[in-house]
This record gives sequence, C-alpha cells and structure tokens, in this order.
Amino acid sequence: MSKINIKKINDFFTYRNDFLHIEDVSIMDISKTIKTPFYVYSTSSLKKRYIDLSYSLKKIRHSLYFSVKSNSNLAVLRVLSLLGSGMDVVSAGEYLRAKKVGVCGDKIVFSGVGKTYDEIKIALANGIRQFNVESIPEITLINKIAVELGTIAPISIRVNPDVDAQTHEKIMTGKSENKFGIPINSTLGIYEKASKLSNIKVVGIDVHIGSQITDLTPFETAFIKIAKLVGQIREKGHSIDRVDIGGGLGISYSSSKRDPISTDNFAIMLTKIFKDMNVEIQIEPGRFISGNSGLLITSVVYLKEGQNKNFLIIDAGMNDLVRPAMYDAEHEFLTIKDNLNDNNKILVDIVGPICESSDVFLKNKKLPKLASGDYLAIYSAGAYGAVMSSEYNSRPLIPELLVHENLVSVVRSRPKIEDVIKRDQIPYWLR
Repeated sequence: MSKINIKKINDFFTYRNDFLHIEDVSIMDISKTIKTPFYVYSTSSLKKRYIDLSYSLKKIRHSLYFSVKSNSNLAVLRVLSLLGSGMDVVSAGEYLRAKKVGVCGDKIVFSGVGKTYDEIKIALANGIRQFNVESIPEITLINKIAVELGTIAPISIRVNPDVDAQTHEKIMTGKSENKFGIPINSTLGIYEKASKLSNIKVVGIDVHIGSQITDLTPFETAFIKIAKLVGQIREKGHSIDRVDIGGGLGISYSSSKRDPISTDNFAIMLTKIFKDMNVEIQIEPGRFISGNSGLLITSVVYLKEGQNKNFLIIDAGMNDLVRPAMYDAEHEFLTIKDNLNDNNKILVDIVGPICESSDVFLKNKKLPKLASGDYLAIYSAGAYGAVMSSEYNSRPLIPELLVHENLVSVVRSRPKIEDVIKRDQIPYWLR
C-alpha cells in the first residue's frame, strides 16, 4: 500500500497526496459531479466546535442555542440538535426550521427587533423558551397574543449596554446608536411595566453586543454592567433566573492562526462575573461553530492579465458570498491542488463575475498562475455564506453539501434557471 502524504490545514481539512480533502472526501472528486460554485460543510468540525465550547463551560450552569441566522441549512441544524443544542432564531422561518429538525419549543429562543404578530403567534402556539424582547410595543403585543391564546409568554428583556464591541461597524449591536435593545438606564422601568401585564412572565435578561469579537474586554465590560443590573432588578423584587449573553465569539479567518479568544479564558471571565449570582448563562454561538466548518468551492473562469493589474475571475460572486462586499471581509483562498505552479506566482485581484465593482474577494493576492478550470476553496465560509446569498444577476442559488467521514450528501440542490424564471408572473394585461 502506497504511503499517503498528509498536510494538515485544520483538524478536518487536509491535503492528501497534494489534493484538498474535507474529512475523508476529496474536493476534486466532488467537483467531478457537482458543478462549482458550491458550499461544503464538515460534520465532524461542527460537532467538535460545539463540544469544545461546551467542555470549556462545563463548570458553569449554562445552555447553548445555535444562532440559526449564521447557517440555517436543515442538515447543519440537525447535526447540532442531535448534540442537544437549542436554537436562537430571528424569524418564523428560522423557528420552523428548528422545529423541523426536532428541536422542542422549550429549547428555542426567539430574538430580533421586529417580531410580527404572526411570528409571535406561531412561537407561542408551538412552544418557546423565551422571547428576547426589545421594546415596550413588542412586550404589549406579546401579552395581547398570549391573552388570545390563553397562555403565558416567557420574556427576557434585551438591554443595550452602550459598549463598543471593537468589531466592524455593521455588526456592532451594543452601542446606544444601534437599533437593538432597551437603553440600560431605562431597564428597571421596563421590568416594572412588564411584570404588571397579565400574561407575561419575565424570566431573564439578555445582551448581545456584536459579532466577530476578537478581544475579551468588550464582553467583560458589558457583562459587568449586566451583572450589576441583575442585582438592581432583584432588589426591586423581580426574579431573574437566566442571563442570555448572546454570541459574538470571533474566529480566525486564517487557517494558520488560532481563534482570537480562548474558550477557556471566556469561561473564566464568565465565572468571575456571574459565579455568585445563581443564574443560568445562555449563550448563542453561531459563527464560532459553523464558520470554520465550511468551504466555498469555486473555479477560475479567466485569468485576465493587464499592464497594471491582473484579475483572477472566478465563478463565485458576491451574490454567493456577500461578506467581502458588505463587511470588507477577507477570506483565505486555498488551491485544491497544493503547490500548483508554485514557482510561477503572480499578483492578482480575485474577483467574481457579478456586474458590480464591489464584487471583489481579495486584492493584490499572490497566487500560483492559475488557468481556466482550476479550482479554489474559500476558507471560513460556513457562516453568513449561503444564508446571505441571493439570485442577483439571475444566478441560481448554489448547492450546499455535507460531509461525514467518507460520506457526502447534497443538502440543498441548485435550482434550474428555468425554475427560477418561472417564479415570476407576467400580469394578464401584458400578455
């Protein structure tokens, strides 16, 4: 038996005899049957990320609710639900996805600033652990619907602590100018009003200051404020059993670097702040679990060489992965064949085919000189990738695949362009 040469990228992405594998499956083999671009996720990575976080928190009374908005594919949710994860949802659609994979209502937390009548009614009728509420009008509406259904609605009040999360401005949610939460100085009055409503039960307090946070300091600043507030609320006679601290743990977008925050250090910080408060800590990880569990596989359409710039045009576009255009995000690119043309590297801008100047993934990247048909993998594509994709330029949504050891399954198919077009209807007076 010939020896297999293995070069490790992370625990579940490796080069084997120079070809990129996800677990035990060759990306090149997948690409022979699934046309690029497509997303592919590692079951083992999803499991490990969840289990590692749980283990770090083992000494803390806690519960985990995967943030469905980061990756809402039913197969991904099923993997996590079988591990015992609850779900954090922000729409009726996400709620029904969680139910579809077998998550009980009492393990679903409903967040979001704009819950509608229909969404609240669906959740109350089918079971909910709590609504993370963000305004007096929302609390009033939840109470009204609970009265109509003859039930009690559990709520946790989301507080805006006015803390700078030191992340991209478009994913900060805990500053006073952000739309999320109730100003921290108004919270006591809100608890007083909510506690007087007939069909509302206030069970806790909620805070979420942002996403992709890479330093413990903003978390610590926010949580110290929340711990103090819990004490003040209890002094007024209100029961606080749960503190929902949201998500936001950042990941490394480089395969050669560790995550910026150690989960063990995160747990130590939580213990220091909440150890004597007799509360359950609820955490809503999303990107931390799914981000580095997925790749976006793409191929080169053209290498466009110019006098001042070289453009590597790939078949994945900003409609497939919008993060670089929306958040100035930089994803690492891996060649499917290791050391491909390694002695003939050129400087390129990696761009997509969308008719927008913002359809750029990386600028001034040194890569082996690639040709039409060569494959690339975009790293850290498991979160806020497929869920934020669109059919801009009438490009069908791309497939999603899930790998488990040597098994691979398509978990969302690419629709035919004819089916995409059929969804539109020409009114009778234009026929």
